[in-house]
Amino acid sequence: MSSLSPLLFLILVPIFSALLIMIGANPRSTSILGSAVNLLFLLALVVFYRPMEIGYQFVSSFPVVPHLGISFTLGADGLSLVMLFLSTVVTLAAVCVAKTPENNPRWYYVSLLLISSGVIGAFASVDVFFFYMFHELALIPTFLLIGIWGSGDRQAAAWKATVYLATGSFILLLGIIGLYLIQPVETRSFDLREMIANAQSGLIPDAPGVYLLLLLGFGILVSLFPFHTWAPQAYACAPAPASMLHAGVLKKFGLYGLIRIVAPILPDSVQRFVPLLLVLLIGNILYVGYITIAQKKLDWMLGYSSVMHMGYIFLGFAALNQLSMTGASLMLLSHGLTIAVLFALCGEIRERTGTLDFSELGGIARICPKLGLSFGFAAMASVGLPGFVGFAGELLVFFGAFGSGEPKIGIIDGKEVFGFNMYQIATTCAVWGIVISAIYMLRAYRRIFMGPLPERWSRLPDLSGFSRAAIILLIAVMLILGFFPQILVNLATPALLVP
Repeated sequence: MSSLSPLLFLILVPIFSALLIMIGANPRSTSILGSAVNLLFLLALVVFYRPMEIGYQFVSSFPVVPHLGISFTLGADGLSLVMLFLSTVVTLAAVCVAKTPENNPRWYYVSLLLISSGVIGAFASVDVFFFYMFHELALIPTFLLIGIWGSGDRQAAAWKATVYLATGSFILLLGIIGLYLIQPVETRSFDLREMIANAQSGLIPDAPGVYLLLLLGFGILVSLFPFHTWAPQAYACAPAPASMLHAGVLKKFGLYGLIRIVAPILPDSVQRFVPLLLVLLIGNILYVGYITIAQKKLDWMLGYSSVMHMGYIFLGFAALNQLSMTGASLMLLSHGLTIAVLFALCGEIRERTGTLDFSELGGIARICPKLGLSFGFAAMASVGLPGFVGFAGELLVFFGAFGSGEPKIGIIDGKEVFGFNMYQIATTCAVWGIVISAIYMLRAYRRIFMGPLPERWSRLPDLSGFSRAAIILLIAVMLILGFFPQILVNLATPALLVP
C-alpha cells in the first residue's frame, strides 16, 4: 500500500460537488466552482510534473483482488496529463454553458459531474480493469442526460446509443480478459506497467483474436466505421454540455486505449491487420465526410463531423511510428477542444432561435457578432487552419503515416517505377478529407451567420456571462497550444511506447 496520489483529488472533487448539490447546494454555482478548482489543481500538477523522467508519476496503488492482479492504481505521465487537462477544461466549459432545466435540475448537474469523474478516473488509472470500470461509470449518466434532458427523438437516441455502447463495452471486456489470460500465469496482472514489461520481454505472444476484440470494442465506442451510426443521433439529441463531454472527452477513451494499451502490447497484431483498419478509417473520413456535407441541420452536421475526424486519429495509430502517434495524441486534445466549442455554440444558437435548420437561419452575425466570431474561430480550428492546435496534430499524422511502410515498386518497360503503398493511399484520402471539412464548415457558417437576417431573429442576444467566458477559454487554449505545440509534444512523446 502506498501514499495517496494527488490524482485521487481530481476524481473526488466532482463526486464531492455532486454530493453537495444533492443535499441542497446551488447546482450551477457548485458545479462551476468544483470544476474550476479541479482545473487549477491539474495545472498545479503539471507544474510539478518532471517531463524528463520516464514512467508514471504521482503514483499510488491499493490492492483490491491481489490474487488476480487487480489493484486501484493511479498515476500520470505526459500523455495522461494531456487527457486530464482536456477532461478538466471541457468540464468547466460544459457546466458554464449549461442551461439549468426546469425538471430535476440537481440531477442534471450531478450527471455532468459524474461523467467528469468517470473520464478523469479512466485517464488516471494505471490498472486496465479500473480504466474500464471508470469509463462504464461515465456512460450511465450520459444515457440519462440524453434520455431525460435531450431534444428531438431523445428516447430513441438514448436507447440506440445504449445498445451500441453496451455491445462495444462487452466486447472490450472480453478483449481485456483475453489480454490478461495470454500473459504467463505467474506474471498475470491488470497493471499496465507489468503488461507492457511482459510484452517487451517477449512473454506475451502475438494474439490476433485478442487484438480484434480490442479493436472492435474500442472501435464501437469511438464510432469507427461502420459502427458509427449511434453517434450523430446521440450528439444531436443530447443537451449541449452532454455532447461537449461525450464527443469532446469520453469518446477519446477508445483511441487513448488503443495508443496506451494495444500499441505497446500487441504491435505485431496491429501491423497484421493494418489493411483492414485503413479501409475502415477511410470510411470514417470519406464516406462519413460526404454524409456530413449532406446534412441540413447544425447539430447533425457536427455529430457526423465528430465521427469523421476520428479517422485521422485512427490513421496515426495505424501507422504505429513516433511521428504519427505523437500527432494522434495531439489530435485527441485538439478535436476534444474544437468539438466542445462547436457543440457549446450549437447549444447557444438553439437556445436563442429554437431551431438549427440551415434553411431557417441566416444573417445572425449582424446582431450577434461575438457568437459569429467565436463560431468562425471554431470552424477554422475544425478545418485545421495553421495557428490552431489541430494543424500541428494533422501535420504530424500525415507525415508519419505517409512515411510508413516500404515503397511500392513495379516494373514497366524494364524500368523500376515507384508507386503509393497502402499507408500513402490512406494518407492521400485523409488529406482530401480536409477539403471536405472546409466545405461543410464554411457552408454552415455562411448559412447561419451571413446573408439576409430574418425579421424574427432581429432581437437575438449575443454571447454573455459564463457562456462567453467558457467559449473564450476553449478558443484561447486552442490558439496558445497552436502557436506553441511543443508544449504538448514535449509532454506526450516520452510517454509513447512505439514498437
